[in-house]
Amino acid sequence: TVLVVVDQPASIGALPLTVARDAGCQVAYLPGLAMRRIADLYPGEAKTDAKDAAVIADAARTMPHTLRTLDLADEVTAELTMLVGFDQDLAGEANRTSNRIRGLLTQFHPSLERVLGPRLDHPAVTWLLERYGSPQALRKAGRRRLVEVVRPRAPRMAERLVDDIFTALDEQTVVVPGTGTLDVIVPSLAKSLAGVHEQRRALEARIEALLEAHPLSQVLTSMPGIGVRTAAVLLATVGDASSFPTAAHLASYAGLAPATRQSGTSIHGEHAPRGGNRQLKRAMFLSAFAALHDPASRTYYDRCRARGKTHTQALLRLARHRISVLFAMLRDGTFYQPRSPRTA
Repeated sequence: TVLVVVDQPASIGALPLTVARDAGCQVAYLPGLAMRRIADLYPGEAKTDAKDAAVIADAARTMPHTLRTLDLADEVTAELTMLVGFDQDLAGEANRTSNRIRGLLTQFHPSLERVLGPRLDHPAVTWLLERYGSPQALRKAGRRRLVEVVRPRAPRMAERLVDDIFTALDEQTVVVPGTGTLDVIVPSLAKSLAGVHEQRRALEARIEALLEAHPLSQVLTSMPGIGVRTAAVLLATVGDASSFPTAAHLASYAGLAPATRQSGTSIHGEHAPRGGNRQLKRAMFLSAFAALHDPASRTYYDRCRARGKTHTQALLRLARHRISVLFAMLRDGTFYQPRSPRTA
């Protein structure tokens, strides 16, 4: 039997894997972290395609335990994988653009940034900044005009937002040199940010439609803290979890299995490993945070805090516990059943 191994199954390795499957070959991939560690065992610091191929071949021959199986993805899962990746690219772009706007406002008018910065995700705020990008432009437009601009997109917050804006404008009496450039830069950035937000909303609708066609979507979303985007990430990264023998294997893959650090007489306790699938780890961490409104999850979190864990450590422990629950749900095809968990 021929075994075909790649190190980038979601990019340049996709076509070779498809051809190999079509030819009846077994397929697997070598994770990047494992490949880098194995490559360190070889002499020389050169990084070439030929050396990478030799490392992959030797790993497949002498260290088969480092390989990961690759299940044939169905059309829905394949589409979800692509859309989830694109959505995360857009999320990164939105974060960068938002930070750029907040940085400019902080530089020239900190009080205004404190009002508008936390609200940049709201369409009414980006719409406003597209038209009035500087403190002078906002003041010149006047309260009445700004309320008229904001109200169609935010009826409830229009007057409150405008009041907050003018309160912030009154707090600064000096004009920082270069403030006038905001009339050019901020509207352009706000337009780009609004466009990215619109793309993400359209993409979420597409992802939601795909999820409805997947038999495990309702199983995943029955768990508190798991919405459309998180469910899509889970299906794209682990599928039905059948390739993981136990919940511990899944936790290790996600980078949520505690690792003990000790050397001689120095013991540093257990920490979350730095490796693992970053996409899955982030999704589980954020879903754990979102699940704090759930009584069972909150009880587990509070018990961890009572034992001296920090907020982040408690969330990581909650995420690890939820991995075990999630594994059982996927394995058995059952919906989430709340119960008070014991602290690990």
